[in-house]
Amino acid sequence: MENELSPGAAASLEKQMDRLSNLADELHKLVNESSGAISPEVTYTLTQISSGLVRTNQQIKQALEEKANLTALANMGAVINSSLDLNEVLRIVMDTIIRLIGAERGFLMLRDENSELSTKIARNWEQESLDPSEFEVSRTVINRVASEGTPVLTTNAQEDPRFGQQESIIAFNLRSILCVPLKVKEEVTGVIYADNRVRAGLFTETERDLLSAFSNQAAVAIENARLFESVQRTLAEVTELKNLMDNVFSSIASGVITANIEDEITLINRSAEAILGKAQQDLIGRQIDEMLAPFSDSLAPRIELVRLTDEVVVGLEAAAELPERGQVSLRFNLSPLKDAEENSQGVAIVLDDLTEQKRLEAQRRLFEKMVSPKVIEQLDPDQLSLGGKRTEITTLFADIRGFTTYSEDLSPEELMAVLNKYIKMSADAVLDQEGTIDKFMGDAIMAWFNAPIPQPDHTLRAVKAAIGIREGLETLHHQLPQEAHLSFGAGIHFGEAVLGLVGTEKRVDYSAIGDSVNTAKRIQENASPGQILISEAAYSLVNGKVDVKEVEPIHAKGKREPLKVFEVLNIR
Repeated sequence: MENELSPGAAASLEKQMDRLSNLADELHKLVNESSGAISPEVTYTLTQISSGLVRTNQQIKQALEEKANLTALANMGAVINSSLDLNEVLRIVMDTIIRLIGAERGFLMLRDENSELSTKIARNWEQESLDPSEFEVSRTVINRVASEGTPVLTTNAQEDPRFGQQESIIAFNLRSILCVPLKVKEEVTGVIYADNRVRAGLFTETERDLLSAFSNQAAVAIENARLFESVQRTLAEVTELKNLMDNVFSSIASGVITANIEDEITLINRSAEAILGKAQQDLIGRQIDEMLAPFSDSLAPRIELVRLTDEVVVGLEAAAELPERGQVSLRFNLSPLKDAEENSQGVAIVLDDLTEQKRLEAQRRLFEKMVSPKVIEQLDPDQLSLGGKRTEITTLFADIRGFTTYSEDLSPEELMAVLNKYIKMSADAVLDQEGTIDKFMGDAIMAWFNAPIPQPDHTLRAVKAAIGIREGLETLHHQLPQEAHLSFGAGIHFGEAVLGLVGTEKRVDYSAIGDSVNTAKRIQENASPGQILISEAAYSLVNGKVDVKEVEPIHAKGKREPLKVFEVLNIR
């Protein structure tokens, strides 16, 4: 610091002051010893010189003390303002005060959110923190300083008429007390309290003024540190909230994209990345129309509508080919992006990937063509597992007759078109009776009744389905050219079979296996064109409900005995 005495200069000055003091003493002694030997005028002059030397010495000493105090204030001000750590600032302030004024203890108290004073730090002359059990202070002095905003100095609290009768003064044996307010913009934010419980008269107005001057700097430093701590705490809370929002945003199953009023993408979450098959860094900053170009025909007009009208668009579905994923189906929800003042800041897009859902719906529609929708509604997928269950069913086999010969003169495309008409007609007849189609085998169809949902009239349903195929065939003949008129043969049998899921967890077939199924197939193979044959076991379940005629038993492949069968004529 400028004008600060060097150690050598300070030592030299101290010697000079000692010499002045000694000289004053010698002059004073000379005057006393020479009483009457020298004239009164000389005595007076020597006395004045001696007194002047004493005053000069005192003035120099006082000036040096003031300079030291000012230097200490300046240095400590720099120190406490060099840190924004509140605890560090409080420690520096307290240790500096105790050293400057020679106190035994020092306490720094700040107002809390309820404007109550609470001790933030308490230190002793050994620069140690005090235990809360040692917080024996005069609340009367503290409250007066806090309320009036002026310092309080007492050289002996025990005898001070202002405080001598206070219980805390007596109980804690308090003597020298110095307390000053901490002020920021004339508002008392706390107090600094210092005392000595042993020595009286320790503090003077010099210490009071010194501490008051120091408290002004300390109050600002403490307030800055408190503000910094508050900012840090708020920043930590904001950061934690942002991290939480980022985590929530990233965890949302739906894709979320926001774009500003210039249509530049400003934000995109992980789900949107996965749905579009693109990384965030490749999308941020790009034009939204460019990013969603494959969907532009459906999406662009709606985004423009949101921009112009602030209306919300919900449930917009669109399908497109994405290079990274292939064919996808998405659902878009569009809404205006607003700030706190409800000013438009762009558009927000929430997108859901319907690709898998659409695929499953397509599979369900396909399954519904194989199994009656009423049966599907009663199935519980959670209860289906690989393996089979023995049950009684009525099995129906039907095939198209003459199809092989007819196919010789047709292209594969023409052949498939005609075959699908016959197969569809057969499938519709089975599904109308709530039967389950097991499979299509070229120009043949296999179906069964009474499973997976029990049907008391399952055999009658099978017969009605076969008759429905025969009637559908006649209707189809009116739509096809003569050369495409084909016939059919059907076989029906009742018996036990094992029904269940056959395959693996990734690919399964719901199928029926057993001798009764094979028997139905053999009966169908022996049916003449247009003939519906049922086994004796099947006939026993519909006897009296259908008109039949007995035909010659058939010699079915794999059967040792001929099979007794009946031809179904019609339903009664």
